[in-house]
Amino acid sequence: MQLAFSTNAFTRFPLVTAIRSIADAGFAGVEILADVPHAYPDQIDESLITSIRTALDEKRLRVSNVNANCSFGYWRHAPPEPYFEPSLISPNPQHRADRLRLILKTLDFARQIGAPNISITTGRCLGGMPPDKAARQFAESIKPVLDFAERVEVDVGVECEPGLFIEYVAELKDWIDRLGSKRFGANLDIGHSVVMGEKLDEAVPMLAGRIWNLHVEDLPGRKHYHTIPGQGTLDWEKLAGALRAINYDRFATVELYTETAEPDAAARESYQFLKRTFEQT
Repeated sequence: MQLAFSTNAFTRFPLVTAIRSIADAGFAGVEILADVPHAYPDQIDESLITSIRTALDEKRLRVSNVNANCSFGYWRHAPPEPYFEPSLISPNPQHRADRLRLILKTLDFARQIGAPNISITTGRCLGGMPPDKAARQFAESIKPVLDFAERVEVDVGVECEPGLFIEYVAELKDWIDRLGSKRFGANLDIGHSVVMGEKLDEAVPMLAGRIWNLHVEDLPGRKHYHTIPGQGTLDWEKLAGALRAINYDRFATVELYTETAEPDAAARESYQFLKRTFEQT
């Protein structure tokens, strides 16, 4: 397992600056935000792709994941809570179509920069989209995503998120079995599992072999607030043991969108803590 850091902590800085800073902090990988201000799918061009490839080569970094969980760039005038809309289960057909377009562009972007996987979320069950209807809609909406993922050979990881249609690991495992696609798996956020009351030594093995990327952060208890590793109450020893038990060999990516004020310091502190933690356990 290697360590990575997400550029969503560096939204006050250009993407290439973020990539270089993350490498300088010691990380072997970088997660790229597929949203404004870094790599919003509708704004990706050859110039951006070339600059990313150049920075990755210069710093000898690999891409741990392309994070397409949110699409702030979609909204010209953002609604009160735009985080997970447009979604694949939106009651608005145009929003569903737009989300599909953005995901397909993200998959192609991932292919072009050598990323092995992208992450997405399901969205919330908004008015007019109760859970039973959302299940049918998700099954329909995800099919062209997985068909294209197979073509470009990029994995798709759903991130369980408190309050979304898929919020529990057991739910995601059911969908993995149901869809039967070798490209469909998890972007497992450890903090989200803790918030949902899941045990790490049960949640991790439940998705063994289908965790494309791991999001790690600390938490204050079970409050959903991403905190620098080592500053919260997460049981890191238990997490390390669970990962060893399944021979997890992909990236553990630190996600600290809460640390945009001082991302360099957050990256350095995170790296030093995780390096010590995983070496000692």
